[in-house]
Amino acid sequence: MKEKFISKQVPKNCCATDDSTPSKVQSVNPRDKNISNQEDDHRDDHDGHTHGNVEGSALQLFLPSIISLVLLLVAMYFDHILKPNWFTDWIRVAWYVVAYLPVGLPVLKEAFCSIRQGAFFSEFFLMGIATVGAFGIGEYPEGVAVMLFYSVGEVFQTLAVSRAQADIKSMLDQRPDEVTVLRGNQPETIKAELATIGDVIQLKPGEKLGLDGELLSDSASFNTAALTGESKPDTKAKGEAVFAGMINLNTVSTVKVTTEYTDSKLSKILELVQNATAQKAPTELFIRKFAKIYTPIVVYLAIAITFLPYFFVANYDFSDWLYRALVFLVISCPCALVISIPLGYFGGIGAASKNGILFKGSNFLDVIAQIKHVVMDKTGTMTEGVFKVQEVIFDPSFNQEEILEMVNALESKSTHPVATAIHEFVGEVNTSIHLENVEEIAGHGLRGMINGKELVVGNFKLLDQFQVQFDTDVSKIVYTVIAIAYDQKFVGYLTVADRIKEDAKLTIEKLKALGVKPTMLSGDKNSVVQFVAKELGIENAFGDLLPEDKVKKLEEIKATKETVAFVGDGVNDAPVVALSDVGIAMGGLGSDATVETADVVIQDDRPSRIPMAIHIGKQTRKVVWQNIFLAFGVKAVVLILGAGGLATMWEAVFADVGVALLAILNAVRIQRMKF
Repeated sequence: MKEKFISKQVPKNCCATDDSTPSKVQSVNPRDKNISNQEDDHRDDHDGHTHGNVEGSALQLFLPSIISLVLLLVAMYFDHILKPNWFTDWIRVAWYVVAYLPVGLPVLKEAFCSIRQGAFFSEFFLMGIATVGAFGIGEYPEGVAVMLFYSVGEVFQTLAVSRAQADIKSMLDQRPDEVTVLRGNQPETIKAELATIGDVIQLKPGEKLGLDGELLSDSASFNTAALTGESKPDTKAKGEAVFAGMINLNTVSTVKVTTEYTDSKLSKILELVQNATAQKAPTELFIRKFAKIYTPIVVYLAIAITFLPYFFVANYDFSDWLYRALVFLVISCPCALVISIPLGYFGGIGAASKNGILFKGSNFLDVIAQIKHVVMDKTGTMTEGVFKVQEVIFDPSFNQEEILEMVNALESKSTHPVATAIHEFVGEVNTSIHLENVEEIAGHGLRGMINGKELVVGNFKLLDQFQVQFDTDVSKIVYTVIAIAYDQKFVGYLTVADRIKEDAKLTIEKLKALGVKPTMLSGDKNSVVQFVAKELGIENAFGDLLPEDKVKKLEEIKATKETVAFVGDGVNDAPVVALSDVGIAMGGLGSDATVETADVVIQDDRPSRIPMAIHIGKQTRKVVWQNIFLAFGVKAVVLILGAGGLATMWEAVFADVGVALLAILNAVRIQRMKF
C-alpha cells in the first residue's frame, strides 16, 4: 500500500460515529493511528467543515460563500435602496435565511456534532449561537455577514494548509506502486511491496526505483532530489548502493533488491515526516489547553453580559444587551489562535522538508530556535568521510609514475580505505605488474615482491621493521602518512586525508552570525582535528576521543546551562545524540540508527543545513509569537469595546475572521521565505 499524506475529510454524516473527528495528518501506518487517537481536541489544528484535501478548484470552495454574498447584497439593496413593498415580513426573513443556509448550515451541523462528541464549547457553537441570536433580535444582515466572513476565512485557511502540505506531500509520492522485475530474463510488473530481497529490478530512463538495492549495471545516473533535495545528478558505479525514490536518468539499468519494501530508507523518511505533526510544540499544546478553558469562560461572560445589567441598569433593554453579548461571542472566538499557531509550525516543517531537513516534530522547531551551542563530529559531518590522497613526496631519483603503479597494484590486494584512496588517485591497476609473496602486516601495511625486489607500503613503523632508513620527521606531518620503500631504499611518502566539505567553513560562519558557538569532537588524530578546526575557524576542538569521552565533553558543555545540539553521522554518535537537547543526523541515506535516534535529519550531508535548520526554527517561533500577540491584542481591545456597547458585529467580524486571516497570511510567509 502506498504511503501518502492524507488529510481526512469530515464525513457527510459526521455524527454517525464518535471517531469522525477530522485530523489534518492521518498516516496509513497503524502506529500513526495510535497517535491520532490521543488527540482529544475536536478539531485537530482547527480542521473544520472546509478542511481536507482540496478537491476541485478554489471556485468550488468559495461557491457557498459566493451564493450567500450575492443573496446578502441583493437583500441589502432591497432594504436600503430599492425598498420594494413586497420585501417585508416573512418574505424578507425567508430571503435572509436562504442567504444564511449555504454558509451557516455546515457550521450548525458541526456544532451539533461537537456537542454529541462532548466538545460543547467549540467555535462552531460560538458562531452558531452568535448568528442565530442575531436573527432572533432581527439583525438579519449582520447574522448572515458574520457567518459569511467566517466561512470565507475557513476557505482561506484550507488553501493555506494545502499550500503548507504541498511542500511535504511532494516528498511522499516519490515511491512507485509497481516495479518491473526480471524473471527468467523476462520483465514482469508486480506490486512494489511484493518484491523480495534478491529480485532484479529493471529500471528504464525516467522511472523511479521502488526499493533499496545494489546497482548491477556498469554505471547509471540518478536524480536523488526526492531523498536529498539535491538536483545535481548522482552517477553510481556497479556494486554501489541505490535507494528507493531515485530516478534513473539515462540508460536501462538493473538493480538487485537488498532491502524489504517497508525497511527502505525512503519508507523511514516517509514515516518520519508523517509522524512529525503529531509531536506538538509546547506553545501549540498550551494554546490548545488555553482554548478549552477560554471558550467556556467567554460563553458564561456573554450570559452575564445579557442578564446581569438587569439588576444594575435603570433602562434595561434585553435586545440591546443580548446584541452586546452576541458581539462579545463573535469577538472571543479563538479562531486566529487555533488556526495560525499549528499552521505556523506546519509551515516550518514544510519549509524545512523542502530544503532537505526533516524535523521529527514541531517541538524540535521550538528547541532548535533556542540553540546556543552546536557540537559536531568531524568525519562525515564537516568532512566527506572519504579518504583522498593529498600529497606525493618522492625522492627525485625514483620514477614517480612507475612507483605509483606498483603501489597501486600492491594496494589492490587490500580493502582498507587508504587502499581505496590510492586506487582512486592512481587509476586502473596495471595488470602487467607481476606481484609475488604479498603479505599484509596488521595495523602497519603491505609488502610484496615485484621484479624480484621488495616493495613495502605502510606506516613508518613498518619501515623500521624492514630496517629501511629514512630522514622524515613524521611528527610535523598533519595528515595520515603512507611510507614507501622499494628494494630496501626509502622512496618517499603519500599523505592521505579526509577532505573538508565545500560548505563547512560557510557553516561555521553562519553559526557564529546566529550567535551559536561551534565545538568539534572527534575520535580522529588530534593533530588532524586541530588542523581541520583551524581551517574552519572553530576555536574549541578535541581529538583522540572515545565515545565515552565525547559524552563527558558534552556533559561539561551542558553544565553551562546552554541549549546544545549535537551533529553526528553514525551509530557511534548515538550516546551524545541522546544526551543533547537536539540530535541532528547527517545523512538521511546513512545508517538506519541515525534516522531512528536523531531529532532532526539532514538528508544531503551538507553541514550548511545546520544553520539553516536553526534559522527556520527561529523564524517559525517568531511568526508564531507574532500571531499570538496579534490575536490577543486585537481581541482584548474589541472585547472591551463590545462589552461596553461600542463595537458592532462588523468590528467583531474583523476581530475574529480578520485577525485570523492576517495570522494565516503571516504563517504562510514561512513557506515562502528564502533560507
